Amino acid sequence: MATESPNVDLAVIGAGAGGCALAAALRQQGWLGSMALLEIGRGPGGRTATRRSRSDWQLALNHGAPLFNITASPEPQLLEPLRRGGWITRFQGAIGSLDEHGQLGAAIANDPLCSGTLWQGSPQMDHVCRGLLALAQEAAPTPLISGTLVRHLEATSNGWTLRGQQGETLLHCSWLVLSGTLLAHPRCQTVFGWDDVPLQVAAKQSGDRQLQQACAALAAMPSQASSNLLLSLPADQAGAWRQQPWRLLQFNGAAQERWGIRRVSLQAMAAERWGVVVESSAAFAADHLSVYGSRSSAAQLLGATPKAQAEADVMDALDRALQQALGLSTAGADRQLMRWGAAFPHGPGLAPELSLCPASRIGFCGDAIAGLGFGRVEGALRSAETLADRLEPFLGAA
Repeated sequence: MATESPNVDLAVIGAGAGGCALAAALRQQGWLGSMALLEIGRGPGGRTATRRSRSDWQLALNHGAPLFNITASPEPQLLEPLRRGGWITRFQGAIGSLDEHGQLGAAIANDPLCSGTLWQGSPQMDHVCRGLLALAQEAAPTPLISGTLVRHLEATSNGWTLRGQQGETLLHCSWLVLSGTLLAHPRCQTVFGWDDVPLQVAAKQSGDRQLQQACAALAAMPSQASSNLLLSLPADQAGAWRQQPWRLLQFNGAAQERWGIRRVSLQAMAAERWGVVVESSAAFAADHLSVYGSRSSAAQLLGATPKAQAEADVMDALDRALQQALGLSTAGADRQLMRWGAAFPHGPGLAPELSLCPASRIGFCGDAIAGLGFGRVEGALRSAETLADRLEPFLGAA
């Protein structure tokens, strides 16, 4: 006997900072309707994710954002309950810079990530989103459906039907929110080999001019990729790394051009192990967009066969550049590759007035929404709180 697909008042696609913040903000406002978050990864986090391993419990690498910053007052309302719950703490690590001659210097003053008040997840970056989901769960059940790829968005007379890769129905919802741009952007065709862009198809069928405008703006939004090398060093090989005077190292423009690296972060792990996360420059990532890593969603959810030699070549190139730039050895390190296809969106971003399309019962939040904090966690939090304010009256009437 077939199992009936679930129905919810609100479905949120993406459990990064934007999606999790929207869930928390709505619950904080007192909305107790049914809600579900669908996430392609194994857990919450998005670009505030932490790489873990079932076979290595000591591994915990923040392989996206190493920290987040708040640049203006008033701060996002969700920050205080996250602080109070111990989900976030001030970032205390030293920040330095590297020039094209390999000389260390002070932090780059105009780096958008390092201005204002600096925060990090506690004890790991994915606790930003875990904390937001915990806030939501305090008020009402808010399930996270992880490891789920939404392939088709189908507008109905009273909401949306979300379907998977084989056309199977995942759930029905009265309202839908996209907290990321993947299903609206042509890059999904490159990443997954699809022959269409799900939101473009839905927008065309809907006839909703506002949704079509939002879809066109999201599809045209440029973004910068990043190829990230993740290194896990055993305790007996981590001594020189542990002694570095910085925990986040920014490469200036000339250094990025010379070595193909944007920044490096150092992270302490259990049993005196150390993690090193090497974020590539935009130019390096652009030259290697087809190399996504054997542990990526494309490989694990779609059964795509990664290019083992190409993956090894990219890791070798970043590894060599790292050692040349810093004069430190990575001998004995376990290596992984993480490719972010759109780690850094470029402006102007989606206009806030297009972030809610009532006629089609769909909304948008995340760091791609224009405004304060665009392209950063701050923007994701602020856009989610704004959308919650606008969306809640409609949900209350649903």
